[in-house]
Amino acid sequence: MKTELDIIKDDNAAAGEPVIVIEHLQKAFGSKVVLSDFSISVNKGETLVVMGKSGIGKTVLIKCIIGLVKPDGGKLRVFGMELSKLNHSDLDDLRVRIGFVFQSSALYDSMTVRQNLEFPLRRHRRKKITGKIEDLVREALHNVGLENAIDLMPSELSGGMRKRIGIARGLILKPELVLYDEPTTGLDPITAEEISHLILELQQKNKNTSVIITHDVDLARETGNNIVFLNDGIAYAQGTYDELLKSKDELIKHFFKR
Repeated sequence: MKTELDIIKDDNAAAGEPVIVIEHLQKAFGSKVVLSDFSISVNKGETLVVMGKSGIGKTVLIKCIIGLVKPDGGKLRVFGMELSKLNHSDLDDLRVRIGFVFQSSALYDSMTVRQNLEFPLRRHRRKKITGKIEDLVREALHNVGLENAIDLMPSELSGGMRKRIGIARGLILKPELVLYDEPTTGLDPITAEEISHLILELQQKNKNTSVIITHDVDLARETGNNIVFLNDGIAYAQGTYDELLKSKDELIKHFFKR
């Protein structure tokens, strides 16, 4: 019998036009090859989970997607636009459509929660923002269940609260695409499960597309419509959680059944 979360995942998996298309992506830092021939596409409304061992290149991949790292070769299209052909102004416009949730939450320690959430609203003034900034901040906090934290400093927040505020800030501009970098790292199992559920709920509410970078198998099971296992710079394996769990490949078996 399907759970409520399973139903949400099925709804989110409805086929749509590709939001991200990556073909033969390559990236190296000196002699260290991180991405050698990586190809994948992500459809509208889908949650793609990218898994793999620590240090394998997962974070480099999403930094390429948002234009923070320039690939050495291959093609990368987001919303139908080839990133390598965008000038600085066009890239800024593209980034307004993308929410980025950092692994460390990346909150400004000298700012209150309110000020941290106001920052992207004031920075991206070219985006047409409907509603008052105060209302948008309170809506974002309501979405993550932290309305009462609005005037707290980051130092006053627990690890789980910081993650939630980071998610609120990443989604405050109502992006069409959300990139999550290790959203459950450093959290206890109960809090990690709460964050997994929150990600699903917010995607269902906002109807966005998500890419989640993680080595958290439980998070992948809860959130992913499609899972890609990154190894040796390529999409080594791809499928649903259940499909990968049944894989006969020793590397996949070891990772998913640990």
